[in-house]
Amino acid sequence: MNYQQTIDYLFTRLPMFSRIGANAIKKDITNTVQLCASLHNPHTKFKSVHIAGTNGKGSVSHMLAAIFQTAGYKTGLYTSPHLKDFRERIRINGEMIAKEFVVDFVQRMQAEVEEMNPSFFEITVAMAFDYFAKEKVDIAIVEVGLGGRLDSTNIITPELSVITNISWDHMNVLGDTLQKIAFEKAGIIKSNIPVIIGETSADTKPIFEAVAGSKQARISFADQVRYVSGWNYDKTHLAVEIANLVRDEHHTYHLDLTGYYQTKNLVTVLEAVAQLQLKDWKISQTQLEKALQHVKKYTGLHGRWEIIQQHPMVALDVGHNVAGIKQIVAQVEMTDYNDLHVIIGMVKDKDIDNVLAILPKEATYYFTRADIPRAIPEPELAEKGKNIGLKGNDYSNVNKALEAARRQAGKEDLILVCGSVFVVGEVELIS
Repeated sequence: MNYQQTIDYLFTRLPMFSRIGANAIKKDITNTVQLCASLHNPHTKFKSVHIAGTNGKGSVSHMLAAIFQTAGYKTGLYTSPHLKDFRERIRINGEMIAKEFVVDFVQRMQAEVEEMNPSFFEITVAMAFDYFAKEKVDIAIVEVGLGGRLDSTNIITPELSVITNISWDHMNVLGDTLQKIAFEKAGIIKSNIPVIIGETSADTKPIFEAVAGSKQARISFADQVRYVSGWNYDKTHLAVEIANLVRDEHHTYHLDLTGYYQTKNLVTVLEAVAQLQLKDWKISQTQLEKALQHVKKYTGLHGRWEIIQQHPMVALDVGHNVAGIKQIVAQVEMTDYNDLHVIIGMVKDKDIDNVLAILPKEATYYFTRADIPRAIPEPELAEKGKNIGLKGNDYSNVNKALEAARRQAGKEDLILVCGSVFVVGEVELIS
């Protein structure tokens, strides 16, 4: 098979969460253990940082990867899902995995695939770990796919575990209370390995403390060490002043990730760096500051309050659950514009009604869908929106919706595309 045939094989042959939802999830890590055993356990041959959480884990992963790269370490990065190209999931120093490696890996593993019928995610995790081991990375930043305890990535023993935050998402898989969701995320906590919790919550703090205590893992809550004392947003960079509660220190960081919600992620990242420095990872303040200014350039991160056009402004954001949409709405309120146009598509297993209820009523809506079976049909989404007072029409794909919004928008208007990673991923680049 050539590269395209190989990718088509992976997408069609293997159960894939983005396509079919929870039925694609194997609720244990047996397949991943067996796949990696057949590859001589590549995950034991490199050091790693493991990152879970409801929101922010992708941004935190990319920030940390940029920091390690800038500090001179050969850095692997495993994230999911991808926006445009499968190879976005597996990078070393920002460069996507070679097509030749993907083809060779799938050919080598075809017998195991046919025998075990692993999920798409399981084979992708094994591919990433094999690639990182063969390329001899100094460290790999590994983002959890879903949950933590039973996630395929959870076969690693990292240098540090990070859980960004806990809110409502994937309740059909992770549980119907925040405590149950937190317990699943806490599954990445390993014996005697420090863990950072990004955001403190009275609902979930006892869960994390109990699991960490049982594993004798040192736990720190990032927002109890540092806080945001000031910030300024200038469309191309976010300047954030961070105060340290333990030491009387203030530092200002300039981020190329301009969403205000990145201030919370920054607090988490800074505590992660501090803990890694305690383990003798050499990262200077200068390297840290430089990396945060160039996360998108160094790692290829897209879709986090990403402005792809001005006049009218077009912003893309992959936020897709209640907490994520709340953050986007807060960002919209901080943005100067005349009229707001919202292009939204969602998947069926999200909390659609509560997401729609958060959105501003005064906007014009363009209801659409991604080209995946899990997507809620755009007429059905439009009907749900209409029932709570959101006015607009439906469009068969995001680019038709974007074309309509651009025709209707004035030069000082804001067009927002949100609701699904997959909808954002289908936006054609605007010249």
